[in-house]
Amino acid sequence: MNGASMPVFSKFTEELDSVISRDPAAGGRISVLFLYPSVHVMLAHRLAHRLWRWGFKITARFIMQFARMLTGIEIHPGARIGRRFFIDHGMGVVIGETAEIGNDVTFYHGVTLGGLLPSVDTESQRLVKRHPTIGDDVIIGSGAQVLGPITIGRCARIGANSVVVKDVAECVTVTGIPAREVSSRRPQKETVFRAYGTASENSVDSRELVIKGLLDEVQSLRSRLNVLEDDIKSPKRDEISSSSDQESKGEGKSC
Repeated sequence: MNGASMPVFSKFTEELDSVISRDPAAGGRISVLFLYPSVHVMLAHRLAHRLWRWGFKITARFIMQFARMLTGIEIHPGARIGRRFFIDHGMGVVIGETAEIGNDVTFYHGVTLGGLLPSVDTESQRLVKRHPTIGDDVIIGSGAQVLGPITIGRCARIGANSVVVKDVAECVTVTGIPAREVSSRRPQKETVFRAYGTASENSVDSRELVIKGLLDEVQSLRSRLNVLEDDIKSPKRDEISSSSDQESKGEGKSC
């Protein structure tokens, strides 16, 4: 059943169940309905986004400002958000006007989907795409900043406090400032929800591989240098030994 034909009640229970499946502390539907700011802000956004598309932009902005005061989550009514979107904890999340978010996406607190230098040459940035596009099944860790009109591929993972300013491929985990790839996996939907976008136990940071390679090269150069030093010292030892032999022979002669 597609989203257009799905009854409103079924859509709503689907949203509640998606929260329960991703948060072990959620409890049942009643607690999710009354206690989760993600549910409250998304109810407001579903209404505000429709009003925004219909041209009632001031009313849409007013609704989202009220939702921001209630939840601590700021979502522009122009942002396009798919089904089963979940913001865990929620406080401090900012989602810009031209952001696009797919289905089954998870954010943690402090995430920003923002633009690059919006205060510089503002006029040229109006009515153009300036915020990220997030694919399906993406997880973005707490405090991460995803900036500019970039694309985050399906099933990607972004580690906490990362700053992402370039496209991220499907099924890749990135961390750091600026964000770098630390692991990748086959493009398939995971059956178990894995939080925070952390790398697997077997993954290796590419920077560690570079550092290890440099250390190995230094060790190799050190070994070669020791060999050269020994070669340089060997002739001197031979000269000293030869000189000592000549002196010994000279002392044995009589006048």
